[in-house]
Amino acid sequence: MNISHQSAHQHDISAFSRGLYIDGEWRPSGSGELIEVVDPSTEAVIAAVPDATLEDAAAAVEAAARAAAGWRETAPRKRSEILRRCFELMVERSEMLATLISLENGKALRDARGEVAYAAEFFRWNAEEAVRITGEYAIAPGGTNRIVVDHQPIGICVLITPWNFPAAMATRKIAPALAAGCTVILKPASETPLTAFALAALYEEAGVPPGVVNVLTTSRPGPLTAAMLADPRVRKLSFTGSTGVGRVLLAEAAKNVISCSMELGGNAPFIVFDDADLEAALDGAMIAKMRNAGEACTAANRIYVQSGIYQAFAEGLRSRMAALRVGAGVDSATECGPMITRRAVEKLDRLVTDAVSRGAQVLCGGVVPEGSGFFYPPTVLSDVPADAEMAHEEIFGPVAPLSRFDSEDEVIAKANDTEYGLVAYIYTRDLARGMQVGSKIEAGMIALNRGLVSDPAAPFGGMKQSGLGREGGQHHGIAEFLEMKYFAASF
Repeated sequence: MNISHQSAHQHDISAFSRGLYIDGEWRPSGSGELIEVVDPSTEAVIAAVPDATLEDAAAAVEAAARAAAGWRETAPRKRSEILRRCFELMVERSEMLATLISLENGKALRDARGEVAYAAEFFRWNAEEAVRITGEYAIAPGGTNRIVVDHQPIGICVLITPWNFPAAMATRKIAPALAAGCTVILKPASETPLTAFALAALYEEAGVPPGVVNVLTTSRPGPLTAAMLADPRVRKLSFTGSTGVGRVLLAEAAKNVISCSMELGGNAPFIVFDDADLEAALDGAMIAKMRNAGEACTAANRIYVQSGIYQAFAEGLRSRMAALRVGAGVDSATECGPMITRRAVEKLDRLVTDAVSRGAQVLCGGVVPEGSGFFYPPTVLSDVPADAEMAHEEIFGPVAPLSRFDSEDEVIAKANDTEYGLVAYIYTRDLARGMQVGSKIEAGMIALNRGLVSDPAAPFGGMKQSGLGREGGQHHGIAEFLEMKYFAASF
C-alpha cells in the first residue's frame, strides 16, 4: 500500500483499515466483526477495523515464529539499513501521518507533527545501534578458562501500545526489537488503530520481511493477550499503559515466566523554586502540562511553587492557559485538541469538582463546554490541597493544579508521596540544589530546567509502580530485547 503522495485528510480513510496485518498480508478478522474508529473532535465514525479473534492471534504468533530464524540470522547491517529506510519513509510521509494521528486521536496538528518526528527518530537511532550490539570477553580469575558473553535476540515479542501516542509508542518498541533480531506482534489501542496500520504498510515498503511485524486490533485485549502469552514461543511482553492494566499483564506473564518491560502511569511533580527564571519556568510548565493536551504519562500532574514566586507564577500560567486556542485536531490553528473519549472528559470534570469542593480556586476553565466533540478547556486551579483526588490520580488532561511550598524538605516529601515514580521537573537557578533535590526524588527521570524529558537517545522509564525496564538510550532499549548467553571456554 503506497500512500506517499496523499494526506490522510484528503485520503479515503478506509485505505488505512484494510485488515489485520499478519505475515505480510492484509486479512479480515476470523469473526468478521469490526471496531469503529471515532474522531474525538466531531464524534463522527471515520473508519472501522477488524476485531481480531483468538485464532487471528494464533496466526500472528505462527507468522512471527516462521519469520524468526530468517530475521535473527539477517546481518546486523542489513537490519540497520531497513530500519534506516523506515526512518526515511516516515520523514517523507510525515504530514500524512500527522494528519492521520490528528483525525483518530484528536491531537493538535502541531503536536502530531512533533510526535511523528519523535517516532521516526527511534528508527534512525536503532538503525545506528543495530550494528553495535557487543559481547564480553575475559579471562576467569582462576585462569582456568575464558569468559565469553554473547547477546542474542530474546524471541517473539508481544507489544501493547496506548492511544495517546499511536506512532511513537509503537516505534519505540518495534525499532529496538527489530534491531535486536526479534519478530513482533503489535496490538495498538482500539481507539487509534489507523496509525499502526499505516506504519505497517510503510515497514513493508521499507523491506521488513513478512511475519517480522504483525498488527492486531481487538476489542477483547485481555483474552487475546493471554492467549499469545500462553504460547511458549512468545518470550517478551512490552506494555505501555496504566499501572492497573500493567499489574494484570504482569500476573499473566508470570504464568510462563515471560520477560516484561512495563512503562506505566505517572504522577509527575513540577517544582518551581523562588530563584527560578519565571518565564523559563512558565515555558516549561506549558510544555510539561500541555504536550498532547495533557494526555501523557509524563505530564506535570502536581505543580508545586515556592511561596515567594507563587502568585506571579499562578497569574502567568493562568494567562497562558486561558489564551490557548481549543479546536479540532486537524485545524492548524488549534493549540489544544479534544480528549480521547467522553469518559475522559467526565473524569476531568470529576477531578476538578472534587478539588474545588476541598478548597481549590478556579483561575480559568473548569467548565465542560456544550456541543459535539470531547472537549475540556485548559484549566488552572490554585491552592489544590494534598487530599484532592487529582493529587493522587493521573489527570490526563489540560488541568494544571497549583500548590504552595516553603522548604526544600517539604517539597521533596510531597513529590515522593505517591506510588508512582516516572518523571519529575525542577526549576531553579541553583544547579547544585537542582541536582541534590533530583537525587532525592524517587523518579526514573529528572528534567532540570526543562519541560521536555523524552529523547530516543536517553533511557525512558520509571521507578516504583511507574514501570520496569527502560526504552531508548544508548544500549538500554535494545537490551530489553536481548538475552545474555555465557560461554565458559577452554582453549
